[in-house]
Order: sequence, then C-alpha cells, then structure tokens
Amino acid sequence: MPVVKKTEYAYPKWLFNGHLQTIIPSLFRDSPALPFERERLVTPDGDFLDLDWLRNYSKNLVIISHGLEGNSHRPYMTGMARHFFSNGFDVLNWNFRGCSEEMNNTPIFYHSGATYDLDSVVRHASQNYDTVNLIGFSLGGNLTLKYLGEKRDRSPKIQKAVTISVPLHLESSCIKISSGENIMYSKRFLKTLKEKVVKKAIKFPDEIPTGILRKIKTLQDFDDHYTGPLHGFKDAHDYYEQNSSLYFLENIEVPSLILNAQNDPFLSDKCFPISVGRKLEQVWMDFPKYGGHVGFSPRKKADIYWSEKRAFEFITGDQ
Repeated sequence: MPVVKKTEYAYPKWLFNGHLQTIIPSLFRDSPALPFERERLVTPDGDFLDLDWLRNYSKNLVIISHGLEGNSHRPYMTGMARHFFSNGFDVLNWNFRGCSEEMNNTPIFYHSGATYDLDSVVRHASQNYDTVNLIGFSLGGNLTLKYLGEKRDRSPKIQKAVTISVPLHLESSCIKISSGENIMYSKRFLKTLKEKVVKKAIKFPDEIPTGILRKIKTLQDFDDHYTGPLHGFKDAHDYYEQNSSLYFLENIEVPSLILNAQNDPFLSDKCFPISVGRKLEQVWMDFPKYGGHVGFSPRKKADIYWSEKRAFEFITGDQ
C-alpha cells in the first residue's frame, strides 16, 4: 500500500502560526503575469465555464481547480500554473460558475461536490492530450477527490491528482471555520457569497429569495438556505454528507495526493484520516505540521512555494 508521507515543510520563521501562514500569502503574494488564453465552454444545461489556458503544445495537461470564492487568477492558482508551465506542461486554470467576474446564466452556483462541471472541463480539455493530471485547492480539492472516487465514467487519460488544503469532511470543517478566532475567514467568504446572491436574485427573483440574507451569520447558515436547496439537497447537513470527499477516497483508482497542514485553521480533525489512509492503495496522505491553509510560503521570496514543488514531484515522480 502507499506510504503515508512523512515530509516536513520548513516555514519562514516570522510566519510562526497557522493564521500568518494562511493570511500573508493570501494577501501579499504577487500573481505572475502569464500568457493565458481564455475560452468559454458551454455546459450541457446551457450555462458557461470560463477556461484559462497556458499552452506549450505539450501532450501533457494539468487542470487546476480553485477554492471557495476563488478564481483562475488567484496567486495560488497562477503560482502553480507557472511552475508546471515553465516545466513543459500545458495548463488549464478554470473558473467555477459565477467566479470569472460575470454572473452565470442559471440559478445554480458552484459547490463542493459539483463534479458535473469538472467532468465537462476534463472531457473537453483532454481531447488533444496523452495524459491529464488534476490539481485542486481547498474546495477544488474536495471536488477533485469526489470526482475521482465517484462511480462514473472518466477519461482514461487521467494519470494523477494532487489536492491541497482539502476539507475532506465538510460539516466539521464548516463548523471550525465559523468558530472562535477562525470566524474572520468565514465572514470574508460570507460577504462575497451574499453579494453574489443579491446579483443572482436580480436575474432569478423567483428561485432566489433575499429576505433571509441578513439573518445568515455563518457559512452553515448560508449552505442551509442557499447552497443546499439550490442544488437539490435538503439542507446543509444533507449537502455536506453527500459531497464530503472523505466518503469517496476508497474508490479512487489513480494515484492521488492529499496535502493538508496540521495547523490549517479551516480543517477539522476529520480532515487528517491517517487510519483510513493506511488502508488505501491509491491515496497518499501528506500532513506536515505547518503550512496554514493554501499557504506553504517559501523561506526566500524568490523561491518556489513548497506545495508547488511537492505537487510537481508527485505528478512527475514515483510518489
């Protein structure tokens, strides 16, 4: 069986806790200028997804999925894209519904288990490639692992996957991010999510009520009243239970890495299932003590982020 990795990330000494390791790269990391080419993909239900390509005209593709309220041009996305692009890969950073600065055309948004959109992207993008590798951050990591563990047809070109800062168990992670000192993160997410609801309600007033918005104080409240019902789930609990990637890991059939820092303020204890990992044949679990959430800053500013090195090592090596 795969070895549960025992690697350690060496953090900059001044980023001495999980909050700093999360916040500083999120706010102050530069986003590299890259020659992205945008393509609009029409989905089977008549909506659209905006895809941003980097092309070396390679036969090997990396598809990268962002996190909650992210987009294809967030620094963690462009940093990962640059590392693979500079090493010869073609790269596709894609935007979830409503995340590319233009409201999407259907009442639904995106969510942690919307694998139908990832499948549309993979099927469309993989046509001209020999191999496809998947990388997902946070919500995009949960989406990636669920997609790989579902009982569905998938492209045989998918070779490996790397997921970073993954809320494997959605409900307990949602409770953690809305508790104590972590609530600053959930408030930031709630602000932009509520703004999207208001904009979406202009287009779909019958499907999306706004009267309850001011009473919503946590992400769980939001998922209870919007994410869950809009996407066919009974409530937040039903949404979390049906979409937590923890429940799909045992069915994954391609080598996949989960890279979660133990001091990640977004992740509950259930996001570090080492006992489960020891039983899996295709899932590697790498749980360094430090790194924060989608952090892993290098000690020297000019260096490659540790998560990017680790992802490249896994995808191009023998784990």
